[in-house]
Amino acid sequence: MGWVLASTSPRRKELFAQVGFSEANFSFKQVAPDIDESHQLGESAADFVVRLAIEKAQVGLSLCTDEAEPKVLGSDTIVVLGEQILGKPTDKQDAQRILSDLSGQTHQVMTAVAVTNGNTTLTRLCQTEVTFCHMTLETINAYIDTQEPMDKAGAYGIQGLGGCFVKSIKGSYSAVVGLPLVETRELLHEMNHIELT
Repeated sequence: MGWVLASTSPRRKELFAQVGFSEANFSFKQVAPDIDESHQLGESAADFVVRLAIEKAQVGLSLCTDEAEPKVLGSDTIVVLGEQILGKPTDKQDAQRILSDLSGQTHQVMTAVAVTNGNTTLTRLCQTEVTFCHMTLETINAYIDTQEPMDKAGAYGIQGLGGCFVKSIKGSYSAVVGLPLVETRELLHEMNHIELT
């Protein structure tokens, strides 16, 4: 009856390990769920990110054929500026556009977490406000040259060099990194309690 993290992200792996520090014999393995991350027409940003987290958990569960009664955690993070969902940049020009849009603005980071055991699926949505300082085009291009923005939603990593641009944060820092610690611990406890009753 082990935990499975449906993600290959080293950041989520590190955060999930932190979540279980006080649990007796806590351990987990990782699987790589492959899902269609396309946004559906008319779908709100919140509904979108929760759906992706649930789908990752469900696909992760289907990959656990060798586990007895696995409990799988899926998570997804999106960056939202106004009504616009900012995904991972497609190329350098796209990264430049995203970072120019974020410069001097406040955006929302939404991270959804879903856990499932096949019978029950529980979710949490964590929303954090992040305000960027003003960035010159020269600074933006120097940041893009480090390659850090290229595989991250919103084209920045708060735990890396991108943290240099974060003027203020209102909400969960760990959620912006990729997994909200408090909410994830709550989900683990809730799922364990369901399985014991």
